[in-house]
Amino acid sequence: MRLIQFTDREGARKVAIVNGAQAEVLEQVSRMRELALLAIRSGNSLERQAQLLNGKQREDYAAILKEQRILAPLDHEDPAHCLVAGAGLTHLSAASTRDKMHQKLENGESARTDTMHLFQWGLDRGRPGPGQVGVQSEWFYKGDGDCVVAPGQAFPSPDFAEDGGEEPELAGLYVIADDGVPHRLGFALGNEFSDHVMERKNYLYQAHSKLRPCSFGPELLIGPLPSHLVGMSRIRREGRVIWEQEFLSGQDNMSHQIENLEYHHFKYDRFLRPGDVHVYFLGAANLSFAYSVRTRVGDSFEISVPEFGEPLVNGISAAQSRVGIGGVKML
Repeated sequence: MRLIQFTDREGARKVAIVNGAQAEVLEQVSRMRELALLAIRSGNSLERQAQLLNGKQREDYAAILKEQRILAPLDHEDPAHCLVAGAGLTHLSAASTRDKMHQKLENGESARTDTMHLFQWGLDRGRPGPGQVGVQSEWFYKGDGDCVVAPGQAFPSPDFAEDGGEEPELAGLYVIADDGVPHRLGFALGNEFSDHVMERKNYLYQAHSKLRPCSFGPELLIGPLPSHLVGMSRIRREGRVIWEQEFLSGQDNMSHQIENLEYHHFKYDRFLRPGDVHVYFLGAANLSFAYSVRTRVGDSFEISVPEFGEPLVNGISAAQSRVGIGGVKML
C-alpha cells in the first residue's frame, strides 16, 4: 500500500490511499501523523488503520500532482518537532563516489581516506546477526521540518551556496509513540540536496554542506522495504536530460542493515520525545557531482523507483540569505 498527503482545492489537508489513477481519501484524519498515532493507540498496523478509514471520496491523483497540491507524506504541525537527519556510506556503491570527493594525493598515489576506513567498517560490522549491535554509520543533521520542500517544488539554494546537487536515496519515516517508542511508518523516495563543492574542500565541512533543503515522497510505501531496488536519477535543463544514471538500493545493496542504522539513530534518548516525527535519509548510492556535473538555477531533478509509484521531482531556485555580515545585533 502507498499513501499520500495533499490539499484539496479548498486548501484542506487530506490523507489518501493511492489506487491506480485514484486517491482514495481517508475519513477522520487530515495528517499522516494523526493516522499513525491512531493506529498505534488502536493496536493496528498502518495499512489496517488506513483501510478502516477509507471513505467514499475519490480524487484524481494526476490532478493533485499537476496542480501541485501534493505534500510531503509525513510532517508535524510544528516544524520544530520534525527532525531530519541521515546516514552516509551505507550503500555498496557509495564509497567510490565519496572517495573521489575526499581523496588526497601523496606522491601521485591516493592515500586511504577516512571515507574508505568508515566504509570498510560498515562492510565488516554493519550487518550483525540477530540481537547484535553493528558498527555505527556516518550520521548528519539536516534540519527540522522547515527544511522540507514538497514534491514538485523547487529547492531554494542560498546565495552563499557553492553547489546544489542531488542525492537520490530512500528515507525512513517515523513517529514516536506516547510511550517513547519509535514506529516506522514506511519509506519514501528522497532527494537529500547538498553542497558538494563545500564538502569536497574538507570533509569537516560536511555539517555545513548538509544544511540545505531536502524533499521526500510523493508517496509513502508501507511495509518491509524490498531487498533489491533499481532506480533512476535524472537531471533536466530546459526540458532536456543532461545526466542520468541508474542506482541500486534495498538491503541487498547496502553495507548496513536498516535495523542497525535505526538503532544508532534512536539510541539517543533526545530523539524519543512522544509525538515527534523523524525523517531519516538512508544514504545515497551515487550522485552526479562525482561525474563533474554542476547544476544551476532552473534545473530539475527526477528520482524514480517503480515500487514507490510516482517519481520525486524538484527544481532549483535562487534564495537570498536573510542575515549578512554584521547582521547580528548586540542587545
